[in-house]
Amino acid sequence: MIVGAGPAGLTAAATLAAAGAGRVEVLERDPAPGGVPRHCAHGGFGAALLPWRPLDGPEYARNLADAAVRAGASIRTGVTATGWPAEGPGPAAWEPGRPEERVASPAESLTLDVTGPGGLERITARAVLLATGARERPRSARLVPGARAAGVLTAGELQQSVNLYRMRGDAIGRRAVVVGAGPVAPHAARTLRDAGLEVVARVTEGQPPSTYRRGLTTDRVPVPLLAWTTVTGLVGQGRITGVTVRHRGGRTGTLACDTVVFTDDWIPHHELARAGGVALDPATRGPVADGAFRTSVPGVFAAGNVLRGIESAAVAAREGRDAAYAVLRHLAGAPWPSRTVPLVVEPPLLWVSPNRIDAPLARRPFLLRPAEPLGLPVLVAVQDGRLLLRTRRLTALDPSRSVRIAPHWAHAVDPEGGPVVLRTR
Repeated sequence: MIVGAGPAGLTAAATLAAAGAGRVEVLERDPAPGGVPRHCAHGGFGAALLPWRPLDGPEYARNLADAAVRAGASIRTGVTATGWPAEGPGPAAWEPGRPEERVASPAESLTLDVTGPGGLERITARAVLLATGARERPRSARLVPGARAAGVLTAGELQQSVNLYRMRGDAIGRRAVVVGAGPVAPHAARTLRDAGLEVVARVTEGQPPSTYRRGLTTDRVPVPLLAWTTVTGLVGQGRITGVTVRHRGGRTGTLACDTVVFTDDWIPHHELARAGGVALDPATRGPVADGAFRTSVPGVFAAGNVLRGIESAAVAAREGRDAAYAVLRHLAGAPWPSRTVPLVVEPPLLWVSPNRIDAPLARRPFLLRPAEPLGLPVLVAVQDGRLLLRTRRLTALDPSRSVRIAPHWAHAVDPEGGPVVLRTR
């Protein structure tokens, strides 16, 4: 059973069904499969597919869904997994922070409570893959004060309004400010312009993104970028009339606008994992998982952006495919690991995924994200004072994108040792 019909879930479903894994069912709470790409009208999707051809998000989503159905998977939309039965999905195998304590458990059936057009239902499967993706944090979660006025959107809400519900012009607003400087912000600005709005500015608390610094912005019409600037509040009742900002050095001001779009602040959709007692990683805020996408609960896998927030659709799809192979091995009787070693990062590194190491199966590259720009850092990995990795990055690290770390060094991890610490030097 797969929960979530985004790129990770659909690719996993197609792989599992094509491999003859038995009944493969995908549950999706939205009215159509496809996940975030379904409302991303811009191009750039499908680069991982062969033969490659440029696709926009909706076409990419349709292709993934069609491939899963052709392979024999069943996709049920409008169906929400509400939780696990009271007894939970089963005993946890890994105790967070206490890798030495393990409860070996044979693969058993897993049950989820769901609700959909047919009412309440209880579904039992031999394995569950959590592919629930990530969501944007709204204004309230970012602690930006102000009245609950109209005109405050996340990038996802904006794209759904414009690309799914065909809202234009005054139906959205006239003058907009985009908050954020990550990969989604240019798409939000472009969507606003396509809908007929004037984009007043982009605002970011940090320095300009590396694409701006290198003159590589993809904006068709450059948007004024206010770096080192914080949105401190929203102005207006009923409808916002502006945002207050504070620049570096303490100078303040107000940007007049009737629409503000918050972008590039993602958190994994981990509610179902948390309800099932699946251990979460405090850095990624997603389920802890090893290189085979196995979580702390036997039989429960996790793949895609539920693991750490937003990566590209291509990364999520690739993980869905690889997770399907891991599920197949599990269904064929491969034992759940009796021990994994935590992998943690130290500031200024932000998170690493996967964040558990099962040394014999450490074949999957690690994704690493810094909290701030780092110029050509030396990365080291240490376990119990023993140096496992020392490598200098040949490119700068940027908090808006992850870098891949080859997994060869992880084979030297002592499976009986303490946590592995990844840091810069």
